[in-house]
Amino acid sequence: MGAKKKPFYRVIVKEKRSKRDGKYLENLGTYDPMKEPAEVVLDHERINYWISKGAQPTETVASLLKHNPPLSVEEQAARDAELAAAAAAEKEALQKTLAEREAKFKEEAEAEKEAAKAKEAEEAKAAAEAKAAEAPAEEAKADDSKAEEAPAEDAKADDAKAEAAPAEEAKADDAKAGDAKAEEAPAEEAKADDAKADDAKAEAAPAEEAKADDAKAEDAKAEAAPAEEAKADDAKADDAKAEEAPAEDAEKKAAE
Repeated sequence: MGAKKKPFYRVIVKEKRSKRDGKYLENLGTYDPMKEPAEVVLDHERINYWISKGAQPTETVASLLKHNPPLSVEEQAARDAELAAAAAAEKEALQKTLAEREAKFKEEAEAEKEAAKAKEAEEAKAAAEAKAAEAPAEEAKADDSKAEEAPAEDAKADDAKAEAAPAEEAKADDAKAGDAKAEEAPAEEAKADDAKADDAKAEAAPAEEAKADDAKAEDAKAEAAPAEEAKADDAKADDAKAEEAPAEDAEKKAAE
């Protein structure tokens, strides 16, 4: 029985011809060498019975019987009390050991926390000092950069002004040219309107002259029409006279 490095034995009765770990006849007690002192529990009454039947104890069992003889009622009670006290003391010692171990773990955890806090504080302090040391250097760099940037900005401003001046002059010239064109535009438009009026008059003159000629021709026709009608009437009268004359002559000849 037991486990590795934790032996525990039983005192049994078995046949001689059976195997070591085979079937046994009866369990007569136990032996626990891991306890201090070793714990031996024996049923002396049953052991004496089997010895009377011819059972032979082994050397280990004989040693256990020798060092653990049968006890009276008083002796057995005292032994049981002693074993109970030993068990209680062992349990108390185990609890004390566990409590001490737990307290030790807590102390170590607290110490680690304190060390971590102290380390963080040191790192924060070092960072603050480094930042404080870097601040003047950064300010000096900023001043240097500003001093370097100022001439550059002035130069850029001068270049921009120099570049802008021709552009502004060109814009002024363009504005003047635009004003001059704006002033010339009405004059040119007036000239163009006069030219258009002259062209319109020139185009209208032949038409008006043609209209006047047509009116004159119509007036002449109107004046000539009565004369022509009178001439036609005279011609008709002459023709009638001419026709009547032969008729009269013929009548006269016939009368004769």
